[in-house]
Amino acid sequence: MQIEAGKGVQNPLDVIRRKYLLEIHNKTDRNVIAYYSGRLKRGIAIDVIVNDKDKNAFMVNIHKLDRTKGLDLILHTPGGDLAATESIVDYLNQMFGNYVRAIIPQISMSAGTMMALF
Repeated sequence: MQIEAGKGVQNPLDVIRRKYLLEIHNKTDRNVIAYYSGRLKRGIAIDVIVNDKDKNAFMVNIHKLDRTKGLDLILHTPGGDLAATESIVDYLNQMFGNYVRAIIPQISMSAGTMMALF
């Protein structure tokens, strides 16, 4: 059920997602970002895999974070563009250094594996 924006009511799935991300943050005292970049089906469109647009999304979401707390990056991805992945990894290294921890609840393949291992 999609709820109309601006009416003060949120999408129920977003409410649950935010609740659990906040729980992780409260337990670890670290920044938490969930990065889901697509479905595991054939014929995946370019905008649902790791691509250049994702770096901008990371930049917007990391902008106001306390970088001294590190980052817990929850990953679920079938992969994507190599150059985009390298750019995202470089950016995360610039922002958090060695204080990035990957959490993979299900799958992180190809480019996602590279992100998890940096």
